[in-house]
Amino acid sequence: MQVTDFLITKAESSYLLESYTLRQALEKMEYHRYTAMPVLNNDGYYLYTLFVDDCLWVFKNSPNLRFIDAEKIPVSSIKTTREVQPVNISAQLGELLRKSVEQNFIPVVDDLGVYIGLVRRKDLIEYCRPLLLKRLAGKE
Repeated sequence: MQVTDFLITKAESSYLLESYTLRQALEKMEYHRYTAMPVLNNDGYYLYTLFVDDCLWVFKNSPNLRFIDAEKIPVSSIKTTREVQPVNISAQLGELLRKSVEQNFIPVVDDLGVYIGLVRRKDLIEYCRPLLLKRLAGKE
């Protein structure tokens, strides 16, 4: 199995741009009901993954900050608490499975680092589930 067998393309996925504001990021996460989203630069390169809790720390650490002020805070200024490394499009299933233990999705980039989509942990589990059940049934 290859990454392309599980890939949700950039056109099909949701992501943030580093030029977005904190408010735009929160609204997009709320709309899609995501707790994390990849952040790209304006040229389409994957930079990092922003988590909702990263956004919440901005408010916690700025007691006078109001939600309306979030329109003035660029996503690029928000410190992230977790590092989510992407995989190359040529990655193998084993690498996807290793990364899926720690994160809900795995960003996928091409050889230049340009974001081309993501792989969801859910899709990997759905693929592996029948294989595991079959193997478990054989051991009984």
